[in-house]
Amino acid sequence: MSNHPKQLRYSKEHEWLSAAEDGVSTVGITEFAANALGDVVYAQLPEAGSTVTAGETCGELESTKSVSDLYSPVSGEVTEVNDDVVNDPSLVNSAPFEGGWLFKVRVTEEPADLLSADEYAAHTAD
Repeated sequence: MSNHPKQLRYSKEHEWLSAAEDGVSTVGITEFAANALGDVVYAQLPEAGSTVTAGETCGELESTKSVSDLYSPVSGEVTEVNDDVVNDPSLVNSAPFEGGWLFKVRVTEEPADLLSADEYAAHTAD
């Protein structure tokens, strides 16, 4: 079964969001999504300085199975991109909640429909 760290919040599109530190949150995809994708071989992430909008496409992940859009769970300005994932996309599979994070964003708007770990577990149980 997939692991859902309690301190994170989750989107229904399978992205996770850390609590903000100085207004900046970290975004990644969940272990559930990484497992569904299969081996990730390419990551196109938003550029630092770009603006992302909650619920809208901001990049894509390509795996040996398919290509999947990456959605931002919040609105804001991208402050940092994980170059390690760009150089080694398999980190998304091997460490989705640690070294496989995707980008950091200075949050300007957070949707009310982000899920707790328990709610996300229920969402993915179907």
